[in-house]
Amino acid sequence: MGGNKKKTLGSSDKTAQVGPGGAEIKPTAEEKKAKPQQKQKLAVVVEELAGMRALQGMKSITTQAFARNIGVKISVAGAFIRSVEQKGVIKSVGGYSGHRVYQLVKH
Repeated sequence: MGGNKKKTLGSSDKTAQVGPGGAEIKPTAEEKKAKPQQKQKLAVVVEELAGMRALQGMKSITTQAFARNIGVKISVAGAFIRSVEQKGVIKSVGGYSGHRVYQLVKH
């Protein structure tokens, strides 16, 4: 019943490399041990002045909304919000499960 399906030409080309004379070429040990690509480390930081301007215009501050407003990743926005919270510029007023809501502290 069933049996093996006939492979398409595209998939058979991907799996077997054919050399001159129709002989199949197998990869060597060096080719198998290809170096994995290193992830590029990017250091993106929100400038203090630009970040404070964005915070001034927001009624309630969340990490997601701040990241969208500034145009950076959420991890970068979260780091900036944590640093500003430690300085006492904003305070946590609500939220749950890691989704904090912040408010500017009036001086």
